[in-house]
Amino acid sequence: MQSKTKKRVVTMMDVARRAGVSQTTVSFVLNNAETPNIPDETRQRVLAAIAELGYRPNVLAQGLRMQRSGIFGFVTDQIAITPHAGKIFEGAQDVAWENGKILMLVNTKSNSDLETTAIDLILGRRVEGIIYATMYHRAAKLPPNLREIPTVLLDCYVEDRQLPSVVPDEFGGGYGAVKYLLEKGHRRIGFVNHVQDIPAATGRLEGYRAALNDYGIPFDPELVCYDESRQDNGYQCARQLLQKEDRPTALFCFNDRTAMSVYDAIRNLNLKIPEDVAVVGFDNQEIIAAHLYPPLTTMELPHYQMGVWAVQKLVEMLSGAEQAKSIQHKIACPLIERNSA
Repeated sequence: MQSKTKKRVVTMMDVARRAGVSQTTVSFVLNNAETPNIPDETRQRVLAAIAELGYRPNVLAQGLRMQRSGIFGFVTDQIAITPHAGKIFEGAQDVAWENGKILMLVNTKSNSDLETTAIDLILGRRVEGIIYATMYHRAAKLPPNLREIPTVLLDCYVEDRQLPSVVPDEFGGGYGAVKYLLEKGHRRIGFVNHVQDIPAATGRLEGYRAALNDYGIPFDPELVCYDESRQDNGYQCARQLLQKEDRPTALFCFNDRTAMSVYDAIRNLNLKIPEDVAVVGFDNQEIIAAHLYPPLTTMELPHYQMGVWAVQKLVEMLSGAEQAKSIQHKIACPLIERNSA
C-alpha cells in the first residue's frame, strides 16, 4: 500500500521567493501596512503569489506579535443547551466575523467551580475579551477572574453596574403586549405571571399596569395570577381567571410555554381562541409559538440583537472608543402578530 507523503507547509519565504521580494515586504502586504515603499504592482505580485501557493498566515504567531489573538470568549451558564442559543450566537458571530474575530464557547452548566476553571483556561488562550451570558435576565455573581479582561454581559447585569450589559426591555415588552390587546378592544385582561421575583416578571407586570393606566383602566390584582413558568403550570391560573363571574376576555402570558397550558385550559372550558379569549405570549420561542393552533401572537425576546450589541460593545471597548462602562442597554421586544388575539 502506497504511503501518503505529508504536504509541505507553504512559508512566507516561499511567497517572497515567488514574488521576488523580501519577507518584510510580504509581511507588510499581509498586514495591510500603508507604506509608500511598496508600489501597487508589487502588492499585486505578492497577493498573486499567496493565491498561487495557497499560503495561509500563522494567525497564532501574528496574534502573539500584535498582542491580539483574534478570539473572543463566550461563557454561558446554560444558554448553549436552550432553544435561544442559535439566535444569540448567530448575532454575536456575525459581528465577530465582520471584525475578523472568532468566538470560543464555554458552557458551564451553572457550575461555579467549572465556571472559574473554564475562564482561567480561556484567559490562558489569550482571548481579547469575554461575553458572559445567562439563560434568563437576572443579576449575576461573576468569578473574580472575569474582572481581569474586557467583559460584556448578555441578558444579565452586576449589581454595581461596573460592567456593560445588554438585556431585553421587559417593561416595554409587557406594555406592548397589553397595549396591543387594549387596541383590539379588550378591557378585562388577565396576566398569568411568573411567581419568582426576577426582572422579567417584575418588568412585564409594570408594563402591564402602565398600559392599563394609560387607557384609564384601574389595575385589578384579582386579574393577575402567579405560578411557575413551566408549560403545565399556567393551566390552573387560566382556569382560575376564566371561571370568574366577570372573566377576562384576554390573557397575557409570562412566556410561550405558559401559553401552551393556557390554551389547554381555554379549550377544556369550551371556549375558543381568539373568539372568546385572546392570548398573547412572550419569547417567540418558534418551536412553540408558530405551531400552536391557532399560532400564538407573542412578544419576541431580541436574542439576535443582544448578541450583536454585546460583540459590538466589546469591539468598541478594545478600540478605546467605548465611553461609559456602567451602561445597561435595553433592547425592545417586538410584537410577532399571528392569530391568537
